[in-house]
Amino acid sequence: MSAPENLKDCYTEELADLWSANDQMEKVVRDLAGKAGDEALARRLSNAADGIAKHTDSLKSLLHDCGVEEKEHCKGMEGLVKEARKHALDADIDDSDVRDVLIVAQYQRMCHYGIAGFGTAKAFAKALGKAEHVEKLDTITEDIYDADENMSDLAERSLNLAAK
Repeated sequence: MSAPENLKDCYTEELADLWSANDQMEKVVRDLAGKAGDEALARRLSNAADGIAKHTDSLKSLLHDCGVEEKEHCKGMEGLVKEARKHALDADIDDSDVRDVLIVAQYQRMCHYGIAGFGTAKAFAKALGKAEHVEKLDTITEDIYDADENMSDLAERSLNLAAK
């Protein structure tokens, strides 16, 4: 994409970046679910990956509404995915409880990146007067906050204690 010339360009570039981020995150979250030792964690991650896919569909719809049909590679999520692979998937960890807490940590880092991106996109949409977009982006942001909180709850109630 070329350099943005106005807020609409900033908005569509943010959405296109988020599409790429979601594609990358969905894949690694499915991989994390496959490595999780705790069944509840694996189930939550699998559900989260399904939610990410739905959010991606919403992003594509919003972009289509803006006349944009392609994503922009997200280097930020690329780095977070590399970290998740390095620390939680590819690391030689014998204790599955320890791996699980690392999986949660990496998942939450990616969630926080998404919260920042979707929050930014929502602010842009609001300034552009795109009320329907604001509503969809707000729902997605709330979903991510809920997923992050849900994961914190699981970690604090059981996973962290098991790894201790």
